[in-house]
Amino acid sequence: MRKEKVAFLEHNTLVMQVAGRFTLETANGSISMEAGEMLLIQKNQLAEITKTPLDGGDYQTIVISLQEDLLRKIALEEQIEIGRKYSGPSNILIPGNDFLRAFFQSVLPYVHHPEEKVTKAVGILKVKEAMYLLLNTMPELKELLFDFSEPYKIDLEKFMLRNFHYNIPVEKFARLTGRSLAGFKRDFQKIFGIAPRQWLLEKRLAEARHLIEKKNKKPSAIYLDLGFESLSHFSHSFKKRYGKAPTEWQI
Repeated sequence: MRKEKVAFLEHNTLVMQVAGRFTLETANGSISMEAGEMLLIQKNQLAEITKTPLDGGDYQTIVISLQEDLLRKIALEEQIEIGRKYSGPSNILIPGNDFLRAFFQSVLPYVHHPEEKVTKAVGILKVKEAMYLLLNTMPELKELLFDFSEPYKIDLEKFMLRNFHYNIPVEKFARLTGRSLAGFKRDFQKIFGIAPRQWLLEKRLAEARHLIEKKNKKPSAIYLDLGFESLSHFSHSFKKRYGKAPTEWQI
């Protein structure tokens, strides 16, 4: 099993599971899928992914990034207009059908032979094909896929308390809450009375102390999950804040 921090899912993403189990955890909940299933992930999310081989087998996932420039081109070609902002679930399991299963199989050769010249040339066509099949299967996805509006200005306090452990720049936090960097810093100061970077460090260290004291967690097992880039950086920051290294705190 391998757990990965995915700092920022910038684009709408289609994930096709070939083998093993794929689990996506976001602030909105957790969703899993196994071989033969497909998941559409909405853009502008913070997430954690767990990849698990099953029954001693391999793990394989195909990930198609549905980037906005291509979606805009398709929207123009097909004269697609969206009357309102999408407000449904952020992550959607796509029900299988003959068309999607055939597409699934057609993509595998390109994955298995990425060095072939035809792969790059045909790649854009396969992404377009995926788009049309998704809309044929679930027409309501149109509002998710072709929503080109900026994120609404969301509840900053609630968002930060749920996502402080992700190791991303303050600029990305600002974008995800629908604010400019200056607006984010101004609103943050009003709510928390402290600068964002300082608050993030304090919040992560306080959570680390809680996990070590109350949950008996080892520093090496938690520092990545709390947004620290290295164990040494975590240990140095912890000692500077609390006077003892996290390993000494356990004793």
